[in-house]
Amino acid sequence: MTAMTQPAPAASAAFPVTTALALEGMTIERDLGVAFGLVVRSMGAVKSIGAGFKALRQGEVTQYTELLEDSRRHAIDRMIENARLLGANAVVAMRFDSSEMGQQLTEIVAYGTAVVVRPAG
Repeated sequence: MTAMTQPAPAASAAFPVTTALALEGMTIERDLGVAFGLVVRSMGAVKSIGAGFKALRQGEVTQYTELLEDSRRHAIDRMIENARLLGANAVVAMRFDSSEMGQQLTEIVAYGTAVVVRPAG
């Protein structure tokens, strides 16, 4: 399994996030503990009805795909904000978790280890 490094959108520019336990070419100076970002989303009644009809036809339900992609990005942004508050300049060992809360709500959490890194050398 290969490690993923999140591309840097504007909010996370120059803030490396990886699923690996280390960043290539960097040395971890300090481990600051767990950083996380949490998002709870609802699709809303109208979109849920449309998604329900689409699910009957089989195939990808794009309404849910878009909701989950957006929620994951939002959770990553919140995790980065949390890591910065801890004094980190990177996150390693990043993971996602999700669960349903009732029938209409989905919880997405991004979490990882907030670290202070410097170039190896």
